[in-house]
Amino acid sequence: MKIQKTNAARLLDQQKIKYELIPYQVDESDLSAVHIAEQLSEPIECVFKTLVLRGDKSGYFVCVIPGDKEVDLKKAAKASGNKSCAMIPMKELLPVTGYIRGGCSPLGMKKRFPTYIHETAIDYPFIYISAGVRGLQLKLSPHELISYCSIIMAYLISDSTDV
Repeated sequence: MKIQKTNAARLLDQQKIKYELIPYQVDESDLSAVHIAEQLSEPIECVFKTLVLRGDKSGYFVCVIPGDKEVDLKKAAKASGNKSCAMIPMKELLPVTGYIRGGCSPLGMKKRFPTYIHETAIDYPFIYISAGVRGLQLKLSPHELISYCSIIMAYLISDSTDV
């Protein structure tokens, strides 16, 4: 089966960043990172989800967090230099990023937004992020992702909430 390269993968190719495209079976009723981790037989801690938020001062920004966690809005606001922030409404995701729910990647959005990744990402030799479409993940070094995208590491999750 030939895997179609995504814009996110092409951006990594341009920078000569090593990655793997890993397909998985999409379940329209369960687009969670937990489902993806199960499909990939990988620990959920290294499968990251990409969330888009809007801050009261900065506008749009991106948080990349472990798939089984919830973003702490107060911590995300503080990390991004905002007093407050909120997840953007689902109907704004495609027009703002070019991606749909379940296929949002921190790479290759319509515009480059400030991006923050939860600090545990560097605990792993590789992490998984969306390749920009449902059914395909990018497996890559968190260090290379952070360096290429100028991602800022921060503590972004609620301390005791698992999703």
